[in-house]
Amino acid sequence: MPDITRLNGVIKALEQGQTAFVAFTPVDIESAVAMASSKLDGVAFEMEHAPLDFPGLRQALQFMLDRRQIVDRATLAPAVTPMVRVPPNGVEMNSWIAKQVLDIGVFGIIFPHVSSVEEAWNAVGACRYPRLSTASNYNPPGIRGDAPARAARYWGLTQQEYYKRADVWPLAPDGEILVVIQWEETRATENLPKILKEVPGIGVVLIGEGDLSQELGYPRDYEHPVVAKEINRILAICKEHNVPCGHPHPDAHNIERLVANGYRFLMPSAPRSFGVLDQGRKLAGRN
Repeated sequence: MPDITRLNGVIKALEQGQTAFVAFTPVDIESAVAMASSKLDGVAFEMEHAPLDFPGLRQALQFMLDRRQIVDRATLAPAVTPMVRVPPNGVEMNSWIAKQVLDIGVFGIIFPHVSSVEEAWNAVGACRYPRLSTASNYNPPGIRGDAPARAARYWGLTQQEYYKRADVWPLAPDGEILVVIQWEETRATENLPKILKEVPGIGVVLIGEGDLSQELGYPRDYEHPVVAKEINRILAICKEHNVPCGHPHPDAHNIERLVANGYRFLMPSAPRSFGVLDQGRKLAGRN
């Protein structure tokens, strides 16, 4: 079989130094079909603030597939990469949920409310298979159970090919799984430099400005100086450690500023039109 090219379009954009565009969407067929025909790099099915629906997720992923699109593009890579936001990882350590959605075939997971080295370590480990402690890139140790058949089939790979690609990027350069940790508490900001130094395998830090602004006392007042200062601090730490930083609320009023400030993972809202996405791609040099 010829060499398999990059499958995860979000990782592809990031490793090329581009800005990646991903949108949250409900776990349903209509949304899956609509998102699959967009210019998004990825879609994050919402299972934190929505029901934990594994059968629905499996069905949504199937409806993102378009056989004509696969033939025309001559690649196994999905046109829009499916990801999931799971319920909070944090102190709950929901690694079993990560295992379930990865086994269905998603290419990335957003872990909300990660605030410590231990929580980040667990998030990355939940997306990796176990290996001997003498293996290269052993840490964080994998804790994902072995049941690759459905995911391998969805990716269009043999199980052995899947094993080689089912690791976290950028820790594994050929890995196709993106770990996004969501930053939503001031405690997390204090720990962020230590986390990015000690936990390899974090692909993106996504600012959770909704919860963060709640804690700071200015709920959803994202332009308030206190909130803006904390957000800018997180962005600066990410840049210092060369880890892409994400913003969950780009819109027509702030998209130019967000791109100029160096956010690399932007999540425009996903109505049935994509005006902000189109504007953002143009500003990011991605027509």
